Amino acid sequence: MPRIRPIRTEAIVLRQRPLGDADRICVLFSPTRGRIEAVAKGVRKPLSKLAGHVEPLSRGQFGLAQGRNLDVVTDASTLDSWPALHDDMDRMTEALALAELVDRSTDVDVSSRPLYDVLRHSLDELASTKSPRAVRWWFTLRFLDQQGYRPELEGCVRCRSEVGPEGNGFSAADGGVVCPRCHGAGVGRRLSSPVFRLLRYMRRSSCEATAQVNVDADASAELERHLRLSLEQALESRLRSSGFAEALARAEMVGRDATSRVVESEREEQQRAAI
Repeated sequence: MPRIRPIRTEAIVLRQRPLGDADRICVLFSPTRGRIEAVAKGVRKPLSKLAGHVEPLSRGQFGLAQGRNLDVVTDASTLDSWPALHDDMDRMTEALALAELVDRSTDVDVSSRPLYDVLRHSLDELASTKSPRAVRWWFTLRFLDQQGYRPELEGCVRCRSEVGPEGNGFSAADGGVVCPRCHGAGVGRRLSSPVFRLLRYMRRSSCEATAQVNVDADASAELERHLRLSLEQALESRLRSSGFAEALARAEMVGRDATSRVVESEREEQQRAAI
């Protein structure tokens, strides 16, 4: 049987998990091959040359050979390690949330260039922004668009009438905004005017512009709920990170001390899940 030549691909490392005493399984996200699970042999040994190139939340070029059950990483070189993500608690938390979304929703050997580009751009912005949460909001809207769950924001999803900014509801199950009359009949959760305007602004604006918007705690908590329900509708399961995001929004209302305690506890849990 002829030997299969290794495949080379750019990819972002979403997470790792241990395999045996010395290896790790790396979950990669490639623009041409989608989600890839590959074994990085010997990376848990002290002198491994691969170890620094397969860290979660890094981007690199990878050589992959076909193994019996999983691909094998034959070589790797780092293109971007985003050190600011690893040095800041808030940025790391939001970056892990993006990685989990992609990990949970993408398939093997399916070209994913648009989503890859959005993820890469969002990680670039997370590494420098002063508003990591806003970057996640922006990414979430693009993610929903690309997964075929684009929220309707221009007209009522029930009666198809045009909507203004006041008195609306939002129904994730129906796919978007509900007009005041349908909302008054018991459809959807309340959609405040500030959050309605923010959703529309994020849809037409860049990630950088979205990160410049000041959002108060009440609007932040409301937006988190609407996006979480939309994600659950799209993925048909509750994400670990979405519950964390809602906890952060609640913690902001009672002060930074509470936030610090929640962040530290949840960060440890997410780091364990990423290994």
